[in-house]
Amino acid sequence: MVVLATKCYVEGDARDRALDGMGSLVANDVGELSVDWNVGVRDDDFVQVDVNGEDAEVARNVLAETWGEVVAHDGGLEAGEEYVGTLESWDDDGFVLDAGVDVRVPAAEIGLGRGSPEQVVERFGLVQHLPVAFVYGGDVGDPDAEPSRLADAERDRLYDWQRGNGRVDVNSATRGEVRATVNRAGHAQDIVTVERLGLLEQSIVCTENTDPPGLLAAIGSYLPAEMRCVV
Repeated sequence: MVVLATKCYVEGDARDRALDGMGSLVANDVGELSVDWNVGVRDDDFVQVDVNGEDAEVARNVLAETWGEVVAHDGGLEAGEEYVGTLESWDDDGFVLDAGVDVRVPAAEIGLGRGSPEQVVERFGLVQHLPVAFVYGGDVGDPDAEPSRLADAERDRLYDWQRGNGRVDVNSATRGEVRATVNRAGHAQDIVTVERLGLLEQSIVCTENTDPPGLLAAIGSYLPAEMRCVV
């Protein structure tokens, strides 16, 4: 079994479609290995894949490398190690990530320039449930623990978003749904691709001459989801 660092938090038909899509993604990742698998969702909405067969260990490693792995319930987090959690909330004090347990990243340890955590969220187009890599500082009750922080590679990734032509980040929709929405709104020529960030978190990469706020306004009525621009 491997618990992936991505969530399925929609309900009804949308949940069924998302899990069907997740099954296809898992098949793409491990379909050539000698394994059987079953995709499910834990009570905390994290996607869980049960893997059995001759290549089960290899398959679990491939899935963990591709999606990130939630390990907190399997033995806790180790100080100084890098993990992936989902961005659950933010306030004046920092970010709260869900890595099987709540991990607080203080505002001073976000490392994405000046401004409050909310301003950072707006500036970098961050959406709720976005998978985020972090370095765990240690147990809050440990007087010698360091504060948790965003991983260097995560900071680099988000800065790279700002150096590009612009993006519109979306949650609560599959990659196929976002692509179909852009096409329906008549803006297929205005994007480079839709980059998958998680199962239900996507990033629409704009072309050089596309205005991300304008694209958001154009597709917003077609897609009832949280969306933010990276300009």
